Amino acid sequence: MPKLSVITIVYNNVRDIERTIKSVLNQTHKEIEYIIIDGKSTDGTLAVIEKYKAQISKIVSEPDKGIYDAMNKGLALAKGDYVLFMNSGDEIYDEHTVEAVFASASGADIYYGETEMYNDNWESLGRRRHEAPEEFSWKSFRFGMNVSHQAIYIKRSITVPYDLKYKYSSDIDWIIKAAKKSSNIINVHRYVAKYLVGGMSKKKHRESLRERFQIFSKYYGLIPNILSHVVIAGNLAFYFLKNRRTND
Repeated sequence: MPKLSVITIVYNNVRDIERTIKSVLNQTHKEIEYIIIDGKSTDGTLAVIEKYKAQISKIVSEPDKGIYDAMNKGLALAKGDYVLFMNSGDEIYDEHTVEAVFASASGADIYYGETEMYNDNWESLGRRRHEAPEEFSWKSFRFGMNVSHQAIYIKRSITVPYDLKYKYSSDIDWIIKAAKKSSNIINVHRYVAKYLVGGMSKKKHRESLRERFQIFSKYYGLIPNILSHVVIAGNLAFYFLKNRRTND
């Protein structure tokens, strides 16, 4: 069975960290290395983590230079065959998820699935607007980020550190780099993650969009990226119009 390194990044999130920890520790797949990188929390988060220290492979609690610096710390410590980032507030979908992911096919470079969104009261908002594509490649983000980092298992040997020049969207750059190296990407055709809406990319939405445009232009070209954003804008307008009519 492949070994999975699950990495959780957290800073001052005492309310949600235990949900995330339990979703990892309750997995039926037992070949899991669990790494938690805490940014020197001061709100009681570390006390919650310490309750489970006997089941956690590595706990680091120290100041960092931002979320992607913390994620790089976790990545540097990982020893598993695959890596998965499940940050504080998010959850692995259910206790059988990791087992089901690896049972879907053997030896893939990347496994990915669907994400269910939840609001601040942990009420389901349903599937992400950008649903996971039937087939995924490094070109799949041209019309939006349709696979979230909580829903993608990447072979550790093809990963690189996150680029710290991006403050809010480096995960997109990171996934594209890995996908470009991949020859076997598997859609597991199931929900694999629960995502708490309202992360840093939402709080800094304009800055995040600017970074995404830079990243997409780097990989897809400026003019094709502009044309893709025209399509994205049209799809977004149609989505909101459709929902408005449904609600009316």
